[in-house]
Amino acid sequence: MATDIYTSPLSERYASREMQFVFSPDNKFRTWRKLWIALAETEQELGLPITDEQIAELKAAKDDINYDVAKQREKEVRHDVMSHVYAYGRQCPKAAGIIHLGATSCYVGDNTDVIIMREGLYIVRNKLINILGELASFAEKYKDMPTLGFTHFQPAQPTTVGKRATLWMQDLVMDLHDLDYIISQLKLLGSKGTTGTQASFLELFDGDHEKCREADRRIARKMGFTECFPVSGQTYSRKLDSRVLNVLSGIAQSASKFSNDIRLLQHMKEVEEPFEKNQIGSSAMAYKRNPMRSERITSLARFVMMDCLNPAVTAATQWFERTLDDSANKRLSVPEAFLAVDGILDLYMNVVDGLVVYPKVIRAHLMNELPFMATENIMMDAVKAGGNRQELHERIRQHSMAAGRVVKEEGKPNDLVQRIAADPAFDMTEEQIMAVMKPENFVGRAPEQVEEFLAEVVRPILDANKDLIGMKAEINV
Repeated sequence: MATDIYTSPLSERYASREMQFVFSPDNKFRTWRKLWIALAETEQELGLPITDEQIAELKAAKDDINYDVAKQREKEVRHDVMSHVYAYGRQCPKAAGIIHLGATSCYVGDNTDVIIMREGLYIVRNKLINILGELASFAEKYKDMPTLGFTHFQPAQPTTVGKRATLWMQDLVMDLHDLDYIISQLKLLGSKGTTGTQASFLELFDGDHEKCREADRRIARKMGFTECFPVSGQTYSRKLDSRVLNVLSGIAQSASKFSNDIRLLQHMKEVEEPFEKNQIGSSAMAYKRNPMRSERITSLARFVMMDCLNPAVTAATQWFERTLDDSANKRLSVPEAFLAVDGILDLYMNVVDGLVVYPKVIRAHLMNELPFMATENIMMDAVKAGGNRQELHERIRQHSMAAGRVVKEEGKPNDLVQRIAADPAFDMTEEQIMAVMKPENFVGRAPEQVEEFLAEVVRPILDANKDLIGMKAEINV
């Protein structure tokens, strides 16, 4: 590793090797060569004088990228595509004259970008499925465990630990639907020429319009797509990049919501992310168990959400059939969004796989607040025993205020139950009041909602993708 030049943390620390390969020079330039082969084969099939020998020569050298020749040539001509046309031709002297025939730079550049984005989206999809699988197991395990709910981060009606996990899952299910839709809509640019009119191909095919259309169809099939964009300028619409990164941004938003919840729960010591045996939480405070993985999810998610503005602005500011102000931006914004989301999902998977739940802490927090929430039930039982509803309501209000002052001003435990038991107007013992305050009586349909959500929404997704389940995330730091 070079230590005297800048290297991206996305490669060094966060993204998986699998995703890094997708956006690597090897994958990019091998795909260029596959596209040149697909073009040559198509042109031969449609009647141009290209020989089997020339195509065989191209195929023999398709994975052996002579980077040194291309790099030296680019210094001379300042054009990356023509440098690689030249380098490929040096390896394939018989085919040199027909490489890139009729095409413009975007034939390899844009088609490759679409192919690579699709490869990246499939990796993202696989990881989403596996996270849903892990969360499904977690939700099933803890579907009945009551926990304090929060609105405005203030204690509210109880829910269950498993029900809370379904909220994280529902966000990911929406992301998965968006992702699948975008994958289904991906199209290649095809062979459209310098302004999208296919004029060069119309010339090659002696004015045969149908052969121009068929060329696009054949190239798409050879590269694993069903179709090309029906119209374009020199490039595919940069709206496509914006749509893809919007999906990645959505995933980042969902992951950030999850990670923020875990950070808050870890502060309350109710749930913790994994903490390894030799992990150091703080350089100064040896006792610390910081939620560093969840914090990293939040941090990377913020980067992705901001990065998705890049292709949005690029799409909005393209001029007519093509301007080049997209190129340098695309080289940064698109790969880095994928690499960052890849790192986010590995962290998400790792955290969910090792979540630690502390039931006694959860119950203690719940029981400290439950007396306030149970007052309506206590009052109703007292009314059934002959009490006056209006009088009891006022007495509960007074007792609640007094108990709240004890908690907030004196730092003592909530004594509302004891206050009510000591009030003869209620005619209830402490044991009777505690019988009313069973936490499971206050979670509504949370356990049933978990079961229904898993059965009706999540299980069908996991069953349809069962061959993808079983992935384990590796994180570098």
